[in-house]
Amino acid sequence: MRTHLVVSISGHGFGHVAQTAPILNTLHKRHPEIRITVRSSAPAEHLRSRIHAPYTHMQSSGDIGMAMISPLEVDVQKSRAAYRTFHAQWIARVAEEARLLRELQADLVFSNVGYLPLAGAQQAGIANAALCSLNWSDIYRYYCGDDAIARQIQSGYANADAFLRATPGMAMNDLANLIPVAPIADLGTNRRDELNRLLKLSEQEKLVLVSMGGIASRLPVENWPRTDGVRYLVQASWQAEHPDAITIESLPLGFDDLLASCDALICKPGYGSFVEAASSGIPVLYVGRPDWPESSALIEWLQQHGVSREISLSALQQGRFAGVLAEICDEPRPASNATKGAEQVADYLAEQLMS
Repeated sequence: MRTHLVVSISGHGFGHVAQTAPILNTLHKRHPEIRITVRSSAPAEHLRSRIHAPYTHMQSSGDIGMAMISPLEVDVQKSRAAYRTFHAQWIARVAEEARLLRELQADLVFSNVGYLPLAGAQQAGIANAALCSLNWSDIYRYYCGDDAIARQIQSGYANADAFLRATPGMAMNDLANLIPVAPIADLGTNRRDELNRLLKLSEQEKLVLVSMGGIASRLPVENWPRTDGVRYLVQASWQAEHPDAITIESLPLGFDDLLASCDALICKPGYGSFVEAASSGIPVLYVGRPDWPESSALIEWLQQHGVSREISLSALQQGRFAGVLAEICDEPRPASNATKGAEQVADYLAEQLMS
């Protein structure tokens, strides 16, 4: 049996970690003998908060994602320049990746969704698979066009043993190795009674979690008008001076339990946010992100499986959403959705390692 799984997780936002962590947690429960190495540029603290399986962490960037002006806006020119630099010595870069993977004695490379680890594994003759709801080939071509760089990116995905596409996700019709899998989510436990006691809240008060993903930014929460009976959970780094703001880090609950315990989520379109909220029956208020190719697939799925409303960026920044927030909080919550994707992918990985 092969026992070393080398996992690459993109640091571009937190959605890649949200997709991968439940798979690794499930795999470890079923096969604790499998050794896991996680290579990622995502914050180490965030990785530890989501990945409960034991692993060795290596700082690494298997992709560069897209340069962002904000959580909602891509810096196309900066992204194009970054890709040119990343691919300037592509053959040598792939050869170095292959050498490193051989040195690690990787038995299987699993990437979400860096293409360099896949290309390196392919050159080294190591089994490899990708997982994500998007791929950087489609994203790059959308913003920068179809050129030699796009073809190098595409080659990494197309030559993988499989591309496991999480639901919801982009179509990726040009990948012959595509294997769709069910939604992936690490669902928390509703601990609202505990929160109410800790924060001295009445049962009528609403707790709204505000999260814009892993792209560095903040919302001007201090400009939001007060809404009677509504409290906001925000990250401490925002330093939000609002009388109804509570910092997430001050609470003894993980993000997954906080989400499952809230009355609503305010966010941008993102895989982890949408799937975890809908699967827990939490209403979602989201700001549109029309210039991100993955958005339409995520929004369409959320509209089918959860309670949601879209608001404008200006309305979000100014806090003009009290009415629509009340509407979604009052709507009947759908039954929790089954999220079997983590189990499906864990089974796939175990099968590859045991073959």
